Amino acid sequence: MTVLEVRNLQKSFGSIRAVQDISFSIEAGEVFTIIGPNGAGKTTTLEMIEGLVPPDQGEIHFGEWNWEQDAVAIKKKIGVQPQSSAMFDLLTPEENLNLFATFYDKARSTEEILELVNLTDHRKNQVKKLSGGQRQRLAIGLAMISDPEIIFLDEPTTGLDPQARRNIWDIILELKKLGKTTILTTHYMEEAEKLSDRVCIVDQGLIVTLDTPSALIEKLTEEREVRLSFLDGEEAAEAADLFSKSLDSVARTERECTALKLWTARPEDTLYDLFKFTKDREYQVEQVSIREMSLEDVFIAFTGKEWRD
Repeated sequence: MTVLEVRNLQKSFGSIRAVQDISFSIEAGEVFTIIGPNGAGKTTTLEMIEGLVPPDQGEIHFGEWNWEQDAVAIKKKIGVQPQSSAMFDLLTPEENLNLFATFYDKARSTEEILELVNLTDHRKNQVKKLSGGQRQRLAIGLAMISDPEIIFLDEPTTGLDPQARRNIWDIILELKKLGKTTILTTHYMEEAEKLSDRVCIVDQGLIVTLDTPSALIEKLTEEREVRLSFLDGEEAAEAADLFSKSLDSVARTERECTALKLWTARPEDTLYDLFKFTKDREYQVEQVSIREMSLEDVFIAFTGKEWRD
């Protein structure tokens, strides 16, 4: 079931066209991630959908509801992760959640939210004493206090260490188990690839591609990059390079000193033939690896920009 539909969104700030033409729909229960380089228009798109910024043109529908006629109903349907400045530093997580709960006719229990975001042990600590990761988990808890159907998380793991980041991942996956729809923006490709049902890559205010992470990677290429290094020096690497070029399964090769990289759509067949060759020649292979294409490769291919966290 479609819970959100965006049609032909456009937004300009003076002469700057932040969003040129954005359209997509989101199904109930999915994690939908919007990624793009700085200035791509992803934050402006999110703010328009959240009702914080009016679009110049376009439509936003939450089922049969829209912001013009059903703003009160939509606000009860969605949860938006607040910035850390919206929290009360001298209050505890428990007190912040209790306060935010009074803003709504219906609210989940504070106990449930504290458990969901793994802050039960820190419920009595003042917010100013929490770590960055704990504050971010509280922000997600505050977005969840009204028990919304749709949750907006804007770069919830930015600036966190790897462990804290994965704690946030666990919460997002738990929200999915609860049947919640999550709309996420992130600066981390691995995060988008691990969490998302679908990824929308935005650049210069336009959608350049939208699909599941695996489908996007498959569209990019069926080839895999195989890397080998040889203990027997450049002579072995050069001989293996020449042999690889003769294989039908190999699309291209690249050699540097004792290291060889080759691209093949059939890595198992290629390695079988190559290892037979090296064994016959008594060459010693020091290392071998197969590099799978990633969402970062997709991003670079579609935007022409290197991704930087």
